Amino acid sequence: MTSTPPAIEVRGLTKRYGSVTAVDDLSFSVAAGRVTGFLGPNGAGKTTTMRILLGLARADGGEARVLGRLYRGLDAPVRSVGAALEITGFHPGRTARSHLRVAATQAGLADPSAIATTALTRVGLDEAADRRVGGFSAGMRQRLALASALIGDPSVLVLDEPSNGLDPAGVAWLRRFLRHFASQGGAVLVSSHLLAEVAQTVDELVVIDRGRFVTSGPVDDIVGALGAAVVVRSPERERFRVLLEEHGAQVGVASDGSLSVTGTSIESVGELAAAHAVVLHELRRSGATLEEAFLHLTGGRDDAPTSPARPGDAS
Repeated sequence: MTSTPPAIEVRGLTKRYGSVTAVDDLSFSVAAGRVTGFLGPNGAGKTTTMRILLGLARADGGEARVLGRLYRGLDAPVRSVGAALEITGFHPGRTARSHLRVAATQAGLADPSAIATTALTRVGLDEAADRRVGGFSAGMRQRLALASALIGDPSVLVLDEPSNGLDPAGVAWLRRFLRHFASQGGAVLVSSHLLAEVAQTVDELVVIDRGRFVTSGPVDDIVGALGAAVVVRSPERERFRVLLEEHGAQVGVASDGSLSVTGTSIESVGELAAAHAVVLHELRRSGATLEEAFLHLTGGRDDAPTSPARPGDAS
């Protein structure tokens, strides 16, 4: 009996730009009926992986398949996978409706006008359908990018930072949309730096760093494996961070500037601060969050250079 292939399968994927290895022997899979978060620091290789998956860049090794096939081997790609990797590819003089009609026509879909209307309604842009895209906000462009991904009614969505530019109501709407899409049997691979939102939206995580696989699995399993963390605030943050690491602790810096410390007890942290006359403004236990797990898994790093784009990557 033949088993159904994963919705997305990446195996041994490698991509180099000169001396820079953007993706390094990367393997993971994405199941149907699940929202999978694709996480990593800047320059980790997320966008490069997505571009290879969608046939926009060539791999130097390995492969990435959608529904068991390479993108170029799909009979009707737009009906299998919808993608939104950027929000800059719109003609400013076209209306949203016109943009989608053109996209549907180019994809060879029947009744482009009806398709455009349906897609705009699905993303909540029906009232702005006849406005020129040049006057759209960033959030409206994000919705239009998602509408473009939906014109073929695909079963797989690949989205790169789809929350950028959305207001809080828009972010909540996107969360509901993606979860409903998955509940209908669809598969979603979504990258995002909004970790608190990711924690509320996705079922599974794939974490990469420096182009390499770090871990994957259900969100609760990955966060739970970290256990409780010790949260520290200090005006001498960097000095104390070094001291903690010298004494065997793992330390990440949260977005609010506090230290997230694991691998040691809260008592040991307090004693170390006292022994070295480090001023503390806060010292408490905290259940692990996705942000803390991410910082732990990637060493608190989010400063890698973005992989350079090279002419000729597009297939």
